[in-house]
Amino acid sequence: MVDPQPPLGVYIHVPFCAARCGYCDFNTYVPQGEGQQLDFVDAALTELRRARAELGQRPAQTVFVGGGTPTLLGADALLRLLEGVAESLGLAPGAEVTTEANPESVEPEMLRRLRRGGFTRVSLGMQSASTHVLRALDRVHTPGRAVAAALQARDAGFEHVSLDLIYGTPGESDADWEESLDAALSAQPDHISAYALTVEPGTALAAAIRKGASPEPDEDAQARRFLIADERLQAAGLRWYELCSWASSEVARCRHNIGYWRSHDWWGIGPGAHSHVAGVRWWNVLAPSTYAERLRAGRSPAAGREILSEQDQAVEAVMLGIRMSEGLKLSSLSDAGARIAREHVARGWVTIAEDRLRLTRQGRLFASAVAREISV
Repeated sequence: MVDPQPPLGVYIHVPFCAARCGYCDFNTYVPQGEGQQLDFVDAALTELRRARAELGQRPAQTVFVGGGTPTLLGADALLRLLEGVAESLGLAPGAEVTTEANPESVEPEMLRRLRRGGFTRVSLGMQSASTHVLRALDRVHTPGRAVAAALQARDAGFEHVSLDLIYGTPGESDADWEESLDAALSAQPDHISAYALTVEPGTALAAAIRKGASPEPDEDAQARRFLIADERLQAAGLRWYELCSWASSEVARCRHNIGYWRSHDWWGIGPGAHSHVAGVRWWNVLAPSTYAERLRAGRSPAAGREILSEQDQAVEAVMLGIRMSEGLKLSSLSDAGARIAREHVARGWVTIAEDRLRLTRQGRLFASAVAREISV
């Protein structure tokens, strides 16, 4: 019998970082002592029990501990959180279990403990191999630390190691970017994600640009660097499967993120975390103290929720599905959307074959515009 429920993912948002990066608008805070971190772990475990009360025993196919910098909590706390998922919801056989990490926040024994304790994948925030680019991003690790951490993760038994890169930082050159790609590939990760730097309102980077202390990212340079990345990564055996993600094989793909792009169910644990289950989306309060207080009082940490209409879900399926290398069924679009898709074939942005609509390499530069236009 086919299970009518989509796979369930669990996302745990750890809202702490050792320092705030100037470009980041994530819900993160510099921790005010160890007690605040312990309060967060206790609150997250309480929210997991609430998830069990609502979902019943529904094993998680994927667990992703993100942030922030999850590894600031230490191995003991991360393993407690994973045990909480297993006890509250269960872990499916072969579950993918990822933690994000900053390169300077891990060391060999921590990595060994996490691997022995059930984590199967580590995602390291490398960003760049250039000293001046890291400085512009307010990153605190040295250029070689990310590669060293990736190799340590391999030695600790992690088969799946991912590196995150950012391109288009003001002051970065094409040579800087190629140096970063070379360094990342030297660590032999089986997954790389590369993101164009975006200027988010309210960040230190946005303020610096507004004051004229920093130039805005150059969109033409970013497009050029995306094309360089795609060519270099694919030549190294990493195939794109999502706009910003390349993997060495199908098993190296991030199954948790694929769940987002395919509109599967996920429960978000932690301050500011978002959830999506059975067409209902909700999001938690942002402040860690408020989050913990609500759960201690037996209250929901949710700040708001919305029920997605069938039309909402159809539009999201197009907006998210077009990001994937497998593309979309042309027949899933409206007549108007299919007509516009065929116009994009003439522009060289998409291909259509056997009822599948897929972005070309050039089309991936315009993915948002394509998705918006064909979702009518």
